[in-house]
Amino acid sequence: MAAPGENLKINGDRLWDSLMEMAKIGPGVAGGNNRQTLTDEDAEGRALFQKWCEAAGMSMGLDQMGNMFARREGTDPDALPVYVGSHLDTQPTGGKYDGVLGVLGGLEIIRSLNDLGIKTKHPIVVTNWTNEEGTRYAPAMLASGVFAGIHTQDWAYEREDADGKSFGSELERIGWRGEEEVGARKMHAFFELHIEQGPILEAEGKEIGVVTHGQGLSWTQVTVTGKDSHTGSTPMPMRRNAGLGMARILELVDEIAWSHKPHAVGAAGHIDVYPNSRNVIPGKVVFTVDFRSPDLAVIEDMEQRLAEGAAQICGEMGLHVEFEKVGGFDPVTFDEDCVKAVRNAAERLGYSHRDLISGAGHDACWINRVAPTAMVMCPCVDGLSHNEAEEISQDWATAGANVLFHAVVETAEIVA
Repeated sequence: MAAPGENLKINGDRLWDSLMEMAKIGPGVAGGNNRQTLTDEDAEGRALFQKWCEAAGMSMGLDQMGNMFARREGTDPDALPVYVGSHLDTQPTGGKYDGVLGVLGGLEIIRSLNDLGIKTKHPIVVTNWTNEEGTRYAPAMLASGVFAGIHTQDWAYEREDADGKSFGSELERIGWRGEEEVGARKMHAFFELHIEQGPILEAEGKEIGVVTHGQGLSWTQVTVTGKDSHTGSTPMPMRRNAGLGMARILELVDEIAWSHKPHAVGAAGHIDVYPNSRNVIPGKVVFTVDFRSPDLAVIEDMEQRLAEGAAQICGEMGLHVEFEKVGGFDPVTFDEDCVKAVRNAAERLGYSHRDLISGAGHDACWINRVAPTAMVMCPCVDGLSHNEAEEISQDWATAGANVLFHAVVETAEIVA
């Protein structure tokens, strides 16, 4: 198939203006956004996106999970569409670019094709996936997971937020539940543009990340039980300190992750200590160990070494330990041809680039199970994301969208 010429580029000013306009909906308290899924603010952001899509001549589809599909027709009615997109929902203290760049970058592809009078053989569909963040309704990537057959729709509808409101009822309330069967659509390919959410691209001065893999994830909840007792009057040899046991296990977690450098990572993010009193030795701690790697065998090794090592530590300290697997997914290898289209686009446009492994989960990780998929990443300042201070430059956004434009249009095939 013919590749787009290097002079074909998106309108970076228009993309940036759209990002800033969307950021006005659901403003945070510190310059970012709080546009959580299925809130009134989410509904308002969706309505603006639909307005822009229809102004660009696209028709909007909506499925029963609230996933939005804006379609630009191709010249071949039998050709499967090329999909592009990400998500519009944010963390409670989210930035203006996480997810949003991928949706509005997709919209900008269509606007630019219209400006240039270019037709493609395959239709192009710009997608907004519902509840990627998973903050209000766990787990993350919920609607793309239903689309890919990972979760059932009934199970997703029953998810409840902190106030006991179900996903299904809130989707209905905000008026964005469609009638289309979830997952019925067939894709020629799917591309997702996203900020890196890590520091590698900026640190190395690279403009583009060509995402080859997504890390697998393993969450193990560890409960260590000892005996709570007075910190002042309990002799050191007679203590059964669950907090100290946790500390030693967390040292082991760090050691295990380092042993599989450079791509494996590990830490405990969620920690509860009981009774959590200044003058009481902890009698119980509950914490979640998060291991990630692009290699499933490495994840399995880390899980096994955690179980064996923690049991030995606790046995020597007179503590009891229990393990529960509370989450996880296997590593992702993105489609070779789609990845090549991204890499070729970066080279054709003269952008500095490097291969990347995504450390975070994205909708593309689930869609990869049902269609050829790849991701494009651009840098973010200090690698900061899921924070209102999240920042990117207009040049970075433009470069990422240009690479996305070329990869999508090459895959959708320009009609001469």
